[in-house]
Amino acid sequence: MWSFLPVLSLLLLELDAHVHALTFDVHVRRRANALTARDISHITSVANTHNSEYIANITLGGRQIPVLLDTGSSDLWVTGSIPNSKDVGKSVSLSYAVGKAAGDIYTADLQFANYTVTDQAFLLVQDTSSFSVDISSQGYEGLIGLGPNTGSVIRDKIDDATGDSVLDRIFTQNTTNANYLTVLLNREGDPTSPATGQLTISETLPQYPNITSMPKLPVTKVHKLTDEDQHWQVLTDVNGVIGPDGQPIQIDSIVPSAPDGQLVAVFDSGFTLPQVPRAMSDAIYGRVQGAEYNEASQVWTVPCDQLINLTIKFGGIEYPIHPLDVSSSDFDMVDSTGNPVCVGTFQPITSAFSLLGEYDIILGMAFMRNTYTLFDYGNFMENTAADRGDPFIQLLPLTDVNAAHKDFVQVRLNGVDTTGNSAHALLPASQMKHSPISEAEKKKQYEEMILSRWPYIFVGCLAFVLIVVGLVVWRCCVIRRKKREAKSKSIRLPDTRQRSPAAHQVSFMHANDSAMEMGDSKPHFDSVYRDSEYRASYASSRTRV
Repeated sequence: MWSFLPVLSLLLLELDAHVHALTFDVHVRRRANALTARDISHITSVANTHNSEYIANITLGGRQIPVLLDTGSSDLWVTGSIPNSKDVGKSVSLSYAVGKAAGDIYTADLQFANYTVTDQAFLLVQDTSSFSVDISSQGYEGLIGLGPNTGSVIRDKIDDATGDSVLDRIFTQNTTNANYLTVLLNREGDPTSPATGQLTISETLPQYPNITSMPKLPVTKVHKLTDEDQHWQVLTDVNGVIGPDGQPIQIDSIVPSAPDGQLVAVFDSGFTLPQVPRAMSDAIYGRVQGAEYNEASQVWTVPCDQLINLTIKFGGIEYPIHPLDVSSSDFDMVDSTGNPVCVGTFQPITSAFSLLGEYDIILGMAFMRNTYTLFDYGNFMENTAADRGDPFIQLLPLTDVNAAHKDFVQVRLNGVDTTGNSAHALLPASQMKHSPISEAEKKKQYEEMILSRWPYIFVGCLAFVLIVVGLVVWRCCVIRRKKREAKSKSIRLPDTRQRSPAAHQVSFMHANDSAMEMGDSKPHFDSVYRDSEYRASYASSRTRV
């Protein structure tokens, strides 16, 4: 995801593969930072704008274009005109907090990180008047999505291989290379941070060879029916968020499949401020003396001289967050008394809240500046036989706690370490302040409780229907069986008993007596005997009613 400045956009993950954002009105101190030329091999320089935007160059149709790097989405869009491009005859619209990126889908040859892709589909945005800021004055003219291919709106729209994401196209045509991307983000205002960020494709930065030996964090997969909302997301360790007091911040996950004590975290290079559960944000900033929650901007503010420690654990490894990233001095904000304050960067997740219950945390730029990150696409790739394992993320910690403390003292305290003063001590837990929750947020939490459990609800409803149908069928069978039993009881069975000779003799004698009384002759007796025998045989084979 990405943010526009001077309006800071807390960008959120899309539910229908569109990009949305929460915007609050703050002003940013401008710093000059030119984008350097592309490095050799497949390493690309990444420019940093106010610690809020990370930009790299692409060449599209022969035109060089600076674009925002976004691991939270999967589409490419640019503004202006693109030489040697072809209109595919379809259009699409992507919604943003500052307006809509809408237009027609084109294809053109693309160069990115020294790779070339022919006929890459992209959205050409001709009209930027709906944007609330002049994006070109901010140093970029488009956005490149680096997320899983399933999240591409353009791909779904044109249903053609040219609509696949840029990384998907690169990996597909380079089957001998491993399908991974690495990202290094630098920190402005930190004298010890690298001068620029860097991005690589299918290779690692030579100064960080240990990245490949770090734990492979498996990407948690969303349900196939909602895979357009698939992101780079992994599980934290149990009680994996360590707060300013050195104790775990215990929060229950909203993800139904998450193990107890673990949270699902999304890595999104386009999110300026990380988004965390409200209770977690309160635990980070609510015990700081002088902290206030700005309801208008929906952010915590703290005194800029307050050092706040924060650590997140993945795969048994601790990843400390630099104190310059836990609070930001890049925004001209004041507290209720008019004094300048810093913005707490780990803010309550509001607009970015996952209604489908697929993640708990969005770790944006303020976290990713503390790691060298490798994204392995694995079987996210659909059109290659190479590297078909499960996708994973590897994180190399870059922040040394002691060195970061010295950086904070130098930058925020003018070299005088006052972090141990009583004015900087945390308040008792009983005095922790809590940010208010709005009715709209309560509604979203209720909706999430329902929507996030839709597979279980669906299975439950299906089981209920099957049980009802089974009962109906069983009842019908019982009724039919009873009817058959009643009918069979009303029908007498055939008489198959043998006639005794005595019975025949009696009949014959009676016939003989009658013949004798009437003076009949013997031949008539034989006829009567034969008729009696025939009738007896016939009667024994009939069913009597």
